[in-house]
Amino acid sequence: MSSTDKPTKTDPQSTRPLKKSRRALSPTSAQASQLQALFSNPTQEIRLPPPQSSSSTRKPLPPPPEIVTNVQGSSAGAGSGEFHVYKAARRREYERLRQMDEDLAKEKEVEDFEARRREREREDAERTRKNREKRERKRKNKGKAGSGSGGGTEGPGLVIHDDD
Repeated sequence: MSSTDKPTKTDPQSTRPLKKSRRALSPTSAQASQLQALFSNPTQEIRLPPPQSSSSTRKPLPPPPEIVTNVQGSSAGAGSGEFHVYKAARRREYERLRQMDEDLAKEKEVEDFEARRREREREDAERTRKNREKRERKRKNKGKAGSGSGGGTEGPGLVIHDDD
């Protein structure tokens, strides 16, 4: 067998696809290859991961324990291992307090937003009501003025006469 019997990619008559590189050279080319793979089979279903908000990425803290196991007695001195137990308990408590403060701030922010939204809706409704009343007064006044002149409510316009 000679080298002409077996088609290679360098051979112009070859129908084999180009060998794909195993890694992307840049983030842009990585994204381009991902898009190319998606567009190669448009009937394939694409599963997207659920969107993650900043609050959902952090796991909720467990509730504080009902019974605290490592309680130090009043007459006992602190041993060398107690420091780390104390630090861990203090860290958990500060994290719990920080989470409570964040939740309170978030609730206040939502409440303020709702109050501002209700105020805007009330102002919009008031403005709409005033404009409606103004239009109705204008219509009523226009009707009165038009009936007094005897011409009706129709204004001047283009009159076409059919002279056949």
